[in-house]
Order: sequence, then C-alpha cells, then structure tokens
Amino acid sequence: MSKQAEQEDKQVGERPSRRRFIGSTGSVIVGSVVGGTLGSAGTASHAADLDLRGASGRQGDLDQALRNKTFRLRTERAIVNHNVPVPRHPDNDDEERYPHKIGTDTRGLPHNARGEVDLAAWALLKQAVTTREVADFEKVQLGGTRKLVNPLGTLAVNLTGLSSVQFAVPSAPALASAERAADAVEVYWQSLLRDVPLYEYRKDTNHPLVRAAAADINRLSGYTGPRDASGVVTPDLLFRGTARYVDRADPTGRSARHAVPPGVAVGPYISQFLLLDAPFGTSFIPALLSTQAPGNDFLTQTAEWLAVQDGKAPTRRITFDPVRRYLATGRDLAEVARGAPGFASAFQLLSTATSSDPARVGGLGTPLNPTNPYLKLRTSTGAAGSFAAGYVQGLLPLAVSRAIRAAYWQKWFVHRTLRPEAYGGLVHQRLSAGVDYPLHADVLQSDAVARNLRKFGTHLISSAYPEGAPLHGSYPGGASVSAAVQATLLKAFFDENAVIANPVQPDPADPTRLIPYSGPTLTVGGELNKLATNLGVGRNWAGIHWRSDAAASLALGEDVAIALLRDEKLSFKEPFEGFRFTRFDGSTVSL
Repeated sequence: MSKQAEQEDKQVGERPSRRRFIGSTGSVIVGSVVGGTLGSAGTASHAADLDLRGASGRQGDLDQALRNKTFRLRTERAIVNHNVPVPRHPDNDDEERYPHKIGTDTRGLPHNARGEVDLAAWALLKQAVTTREVADFEKVQLGGTRKLVNPLGTLAVNLTGLSSVQFAVPSAPALASAERAADAVEVYWQSLLRDVPLYEYRKDTNHPLVRAAAADINRLSGYTGPRDASGVVTPDLLFRGTARYVDRADPTGRSARHAVPPGVAVGPYISQFLLLDAPFGTSFIPALLSTQAPGNDFLTQTAEWLAVQDGKAPTRRITFDPVRRYLATGRDLAEVARGAPGFASAFQLLSTATSSDPARVGGLGTPLNPTNPYLKLRTSTGAAGSFAAGYVQGLLPLAVSRAIRAAYWQKWFVHRTLRPEAYGGLVHQRLSAGVDYPLHADVLQSDAVARNLRKFGTHLISSAYPEGAPLHGSYPGGASVSAAVQATLLKAFFDENAVIANPVQPDPADPTRLIPYSGPTLTVGGELNKLATNLGVGRNWAGIHWRSDAAASLALGEDVAIALLRDEKLSFKEPFEGFRFTRFDGSTVSL
C-alpha cells in the first residue's frame, strides 16, 4: 500500500473503494481471481453464492477454483466488515469532570495518603492511551511492582469478524449517579454475604442478613437488577445477572437498556454446568472445588488498601478449606470466577452422549441446533472441519480472544472506570474524614455501608482476592465478556430449548454431595445464560466488579460472537440456512 493510502486509512470513517482496494493488492488479484471481479462491497450476501464456476471438472481446475473462491470471500468480507461504521463511544465524563481523577481507574500508579493519584504519573498514562504508542506506555510511572494489564494487546488487528472499535457499549454509570450508588450497595452486600449458603436465597428465607440485603436494595433508586412482577427485589432474585445493551433510541449512545436473560432467574442460583462432572474422553473434569476458607477478606484496612492501589504486591495469601465440595456460597463463586473450566466443561457436557456405565462419566447428549445441515444430509456427517464438536471447540478460544480485545479496548481507550475497591476508598474518606467527594446519598445512607463499618472497622469494600482487581479499568468486564461470547456460540450450535434431565443442587446439609432439584424446567439455553452471569457476577462477589460491568459485557460478547458467525456462515459448503438462537434480551437472532 502506498504511503498516501496508509495515511488515508488513518482518517476516521474512511472507507476503501473497490478501485483502491484492488490497486493496493495489485498483481495478486489480477493473477488469482477468475470468473469476474469482486462482488459489490455493500452486498453481504454475494459471497454466500460464490461457487466453483469456471472449473471444467478436472482436479487441478477444481483446486484452483476453491483457492479463488477462498480469496474472493476473504476480500469481500474484508470490505463488508470495514464498511460497518465505527459507533459513538461516549464515556461518562468523570475523567474531565474531576481534576483529581477520583472517578477514574488510576490503580497501579502512585497515590497520596487519601488514594488520590499523582497527577504527573497520571499525565504519562493519559499520554499513552492518547497516542497508543508502545514507547509512551513504557514511560508510565508505576507505583509498585504490578504491571498494567494488556493495553497493547487490545490494539491487535482482527482478521475475522469486526474490529474492536466497531462494537459499542453504553456509557458506564457516572461516579455521582444513583446507578453507581446501587452498584456499590450491591457489592457491599455481596462482601457481607460471601459465606452465607446460596440456598438461603429463596423467597421464604428466614436468614436475617439476606432479608436485610433485599430490603436495602429495594430502596435504591438506581438499581437495575431483577425484580418480581410487582417491582420488588425478593431474596431469590438477589444478585441474579442482567444484560446491559445500548439503547438504540438514544442517538448519543450513552443510555442503557436492561434485560434479564431467559433462564437466569429460574431455578437454583448456580448453573447446572458448574455442578456436573464434565466428561473428557476417558477422564472427566470434576465439579468438586477446592474452596476458600470463610473469612478471607482483604483490603479492609487502609495501609493494605493503599499499597494495592499503588500496585504493590500483596503480603497476605488466601487460605483454603481442605475439604473439596460443590459450589455453595458467593465466596465459592468468587473463586470459580478467578479461573475455572466453565465453558470448557459446558461444551464437553453438551457434546458428549449420556452414559449408562457407572464407571464412565457421560454428558447431556444435547441435540444439535435445528438449523445444523447434518440433521438433513443423508450420506455424510460433520467433523472437526465444520459443525461438529472439534469445529466448535476451535471457535471458542478464538472468540474469547476477540471478545477480550473488544472489552479491553473499551477499558483502556474509552471508559477507564474506577473499580469497587477505589470507590470504597472514596466512601471511607467521605464518611470517616469528611472529604467532600460527590457520592450519591443512596450509598452513604445504606444499611450495607453501616454494617460494613461494624464488621471491618472501615468503609472500604472487602476483596476476596489479596491483590484486589487487575490493573485495568472496571468497565466492561473481561470474565463476563469471555463467558458471553462462549454462551452465544454454544446456543448457535446446540438446541437451546433442550430440557436438562435430572437437574441437581448442592445438599444444604452437606455440600460435598448433590441432591435432585425439583421445580421449574431448566433448559440448555437458560443454563448457558445462567453460567455466563454466574461467571461475570462471580467477580462482583469477589469485590472487583460492578453489576453494570458484567451486564454490559453480556451484550458486547454476544455482538462479537455474532460478527464471527456471520463470517463463518459464508465459508461453508453445506446447504445451510443460517444460525438461529436467542439473545440475552430474549429476542431471536437469525444470521
């Protein structure tokens, strides 16, 4: 490509013409494309009709035709994907609103005794995220030994699907808003309730702390979590996940539209995919966990908290319970969200047949999505090349990397939203030292904050991890976007309406064993949605993320998966009518 063309490509909103695209690749296209020119750059469906025209039937001609079809499809998809415009990326204005950057993620840089960032160090980081140059990131002044998490990786170029900058999320809740206050009150309660068994989250619970949490959250004007038909947050709906979409009715791109994903509020809090042993060939992935011992709470004292804000390595470690058991508390889920098989286990369960042999772990034997072409073809079956287990298994990690790029791009180059631990520092300074930070009354007057002070002696939000949160902004969430993109892919390839037979739940009297669950029917799609929210909200249980982080990541990960599937769909030879599945907001998408 000429220097002039390279310079033009840097201009925002520039779209390459077919003439310049062909000219930039020169003799490669002239020597490779047979049977006509590239299809219309604005016609996404043309590539699906590409065939082996021009082949005479001889082996060599057919091979060349497939090679040419591959080239034509890739170039056409490159143009079609490029022509998807870059959407608005509005932040919440907190970074410009507060001179001392109290509404911005500054962890890992040096701070003063109140936790306010050194502004000279901040200026170096702001320069780096403005220029996006490696040399400027290398000039950033760290406050400790921990490093910033992957700002450069998110600038990688995607060769399939869309660029990271082409996906949108609504603005993060502002520091002084009622929604951020509601996010914070909820995280305070999750901190206080980490060791309360999840079976206590039911409508008829007598657990005083669970009932107090529901009552306190009901009073919040900015709460966006699930409510019952009468608008009440009942104990069984506490901490269930939601999705946060861009509200297309708002041309600014700032406003959010909230939805409870199908199945998330049905049945046990924990997805079946986190409770079942997953078959893995002749072995299996056990669902029994090595769990944290109760009371592993960190960052509740100012010296430890400040050291972690500066990026210093933690000095305390987690202690673990020697008895392995099933996931039964919010603390367990926080540890699972730190890193667990999750969707690897879900895929194995879905794709493996049931077993009648007590010595061999079987799967769910889930039917394929009804659109799968091999349900109609009479003489051939799928394999790792397309549609079968090996093919889907290869898509999952690819999709995760693309979703992380999209989420981290938002974290580093748009929002830079403060983490709960930093917000807790503001609450502590406001209530204990009288510093006039602009926090909403809903959090300052909450029962959760008062109980937190009685338990820990400060207003700091406790963390289940000694190091606190990773060193990048809170919004949107990485664990949640990884879960969302995988849940979407699995719904595209398996029958989401299939009923999960013989569902289970941990025994309240002995969480080292499972007992049958009886209640409303659990479906594959509902439990995949629940798994995605479990893994996202698990980070909230840990004290390192907000509801809005996990919720926005569901919609973002879904969009990343849809972009990949659109490209994949056009690559198949099989007679395929397209992907069809249910989104996290309950609507049906057909690709």
